[in-house]
Amino acid sequence: QVQLVESGGGLVQAGGSLRLSCVASGRTVSSYAMGWFRQAPGKEREFVAGMGWNGRNIYYGDSVKGRFTISRDNAKNTVYLQMDALKPEDTAVYICASGLVPVPHEYEYFGQGTQVTVSS
Repeated sequence: QVQLVESGGGLVQAGGSLRLSCVASGRTVSSYAMGWFRQAPGKEREFVAGMGWNGRNIYYGDSVKGRFTISRDNAKNTVYLQMDALKPEDTAVYICASGLVPVPHEYEYFGQGTQVTVSS
């Protein structure tokens, strides 16, 4: 059974930084695509970042390019999302995901999410 557990969310001022973590069980992060999505109230789920199993195929949503960075620690079976230069519009529940390929519509497992709130 695949489980993804996110942590690291919180309240931060605009311009600040946060690092989210996603610990995977039942799946090895170095063997599958791992990614992050976000969902704000009243909005559809939005793709944020994805990384292929080889760690080289990396994709970002247009709204976060240049500000967010996805990475992983194979020894800890954990994926991270470093978020810098945060904006109020980044406020959302951030959800870790896993699949076979790192493209937005190919993820099959999702975590419960962690809340990120950016104040102006």
